[in-house]
Amino acid sequence: MQNMLLILIFIIGYSAIVTEHKIRINKAASALIAGALTWTIFILFNPAKDTVNEAIKTNMADIAGILFFLMGAMTIVELIDSHDGFDIIIRRIRSKSNRKLLWIISLTTFLLSAVLDNLTTTILMVSLTRKLISNERDRWLYTGAIIIAANAGGAWSPMGDVTTTMLWTGQQISPLNIILKLFLPSLTNVLVPLIIMNFFLKSGKLAQQSRSVKALNDIYPFEKNLIFLSGMLSLLFVPFFKAITGLPPFVGMLLSLGFMWGLTEILHRRKHDKEKDPLSVVHALRQIDTSTILFFLGILLCISALKSSGILLICANYLTSTLPNQSTTILIIGLFSAIIDNVPLVAAVQGMYPLSAFPTDHYLWEFIAYATGTGGSILIIGSAAGIAAMGMEKITFYWYLKRISFIALLGYLAGGFVYIIMF
Repeated sequence: MQNMLLILIFIIGYSAIVTEHKIRINKAASALIAGALTWTIFILFNPAKDTVNEAIKTNMADIAGILFFLMGAMTIVELIDSHDGFDIIIRRIRSKSNRKLLWIISLTTFLLSAVLDNLTTTILMVSLTRKLISNERDRWLYTGAIIIAANAGGAWSPMGDVTTTMLWTGQQISPLNIILKLFLPSLTNVLVPLIIMNFFLKSGKLAQQSRSVKALNDIYPFEKNLIFLSGMLSLLFVPFFKAITGLPPFVGMLLSLGFMWGLTEILHRRKHDKEKDPLSVVHALRQIDTSTILFFLGILLCISALKSSGILLICANYLTSTLPNQSTTILIIGLFSAIIDNVPLVAAVQGMYPLSAFPTDHYLWEFIAYATGTGGSILIIGSAAGIAAMGMEKITFYWYLKRISFIALLGYLAGGFVYIIMF
């Protein structure tokens, strides 16, 4: 009875999220209701109340880490934007051809995602795209390409995605091996959708945004360059901080945000409050989309309840026992990551397959890293990158489903096929 109710709430909440524009209820509200109700049902039907309370506290610690990470990254990107920092990059993108720009943005995202991570890279590249392209629907298509490229870029790097980091820290994969084995399949995952997207874009020049909303004489070139360089280095610092200290990524992001906060306070200390306020971290915090963060909170609460109740593990075990071979099982698990967050899926798989039977760098772990890392691109709510982009650009679920999901699926299957053929 408990599991049936949990699944029912998840389905109703999921349906409300995907039909947001029809029912006219913000997806954050639907996600929060679903997240709170799943845990309510879980504790009401469970006699061990203390166990459930401990489970939600443990999950909430992980969720809070993701939310603080997201908030910190969005604030730093907003701070760079308020100082016209992206103008430095925009000046260097010479191509006005829509097709060339699509390739430049996508491949840059693919490579940058492996160094930063897919979530931070998506926030950064979507912000950049908003500066470059004025037409909303054109921009949505580029955002779809960014989501695919960011997730694919994160799959072949031990620091590029939460799931690959989980497999790395769990000793299922080693850094050099995952790079060598998954680079080509991940690149294929990006190239196939890009080739198809070329046909969606009519050859021609882009209608670009005006240079800058803020008057350039309000910001000295030194200030612009310093904040851009410091902001980018602060974001790049986060994965290295995690690798050196072993602390969760959000700690490094908060350290970076604190550094940027102090830097801007010192930089603008002699300005009047009216002049200083739009360039401050306080103003940047007011500008970030809080509803996106709350949407994230609701979705992750819902998924964590399904994980803690054992429903996800039951699904994983069922797949393993009924599907004909290991590769098919992993591809199906990857498809599930488009609906259910890939973090609990990978956690479930780690519990199902012991290292004694499947040692470090086994075929299974590498393929799991690819499938769960890239499968989330098939639906816009299937990955952290997609959810962040959805909130920033207000992309509807149906638009993404109609225009991006099928080509993302083709890229996913093509990359998986390349991996199977190679190994």
